[in-house]
Amino acid sequence: MEQTVRARAVIFDMDGTLVDSNAVVEAIWQAFAERFDLVVADVLGFSHGRQTIDTVRRFAPADADHEALAAELAAIEVETPDGIVEVPGAAAFVASIPAERTALVTSAPLLLAKTRMTEAGVPVPPVVVPAEDVARGKPDPEGYLRATELLGLRPEDVVVFEDAPAGIESARAAGAQVVVVGGYAGPAAPGLPGTPDFTAVRAAVEGDEIVITWDAP
Repeated sequence: MEQTVRARAVIFDMDGTLVDSNAVVEAIWQAFAERFDLVVADVLGFSHGRQTIDTVRRFAPADADHEALAAELAAIEVETPDGIVEVPGAAAFVASIPAERTALVTSAPLLLAKTRMTEAGVPVPPVVVPAEDVARGKPDPEGYLRATELLGLRPEDVVVFEDAPAGIESARAAGAQVVVVGGYAGPAAPGLPGTPDFTAVRAAVEGDEIVITWDAP
């Protein structure tokens, strides 16, 4: 069955949506969990789609320097680009949309976002809202509201591609349309359209609208 969404601009999450960084991210959080004698699955389950500092605050000891820990982890991520690849079809799909109608909202710092997008070969949209540009990370809607404002549009005028519960909740709370990328089908995504990746997703510009279509699995 063919799915269709119409919007004036497209906003993307990065990790898990455009870029497959699972191997790197899981290795870093596993080392973090082992360092503080934590359950790895708990840390990974919480961290997906969230800013590093939020996960550090949730799991690191209360007397630890949370800001320093988050900076340390971010530096390791920037210095570990190996294993970063595009989500299938992501680069071609982003490139098929007029750049001025795209934005990126990520829980990663700007340097890490640019490093991963470049390593994966995915075009970096001109509008980027990284971790350091918001006071409250996902699932708060601040990032998506900020991106919509920078695009000069209303939230209902955009469609967001997201993969993680925190990001889906963020985009929905902002008032945007949401398409779920990947296999998530939990409580944050009832009734939302989805696609496993971008290999069958197509975009066409019709006047001031972008028409996005794909065959639902």
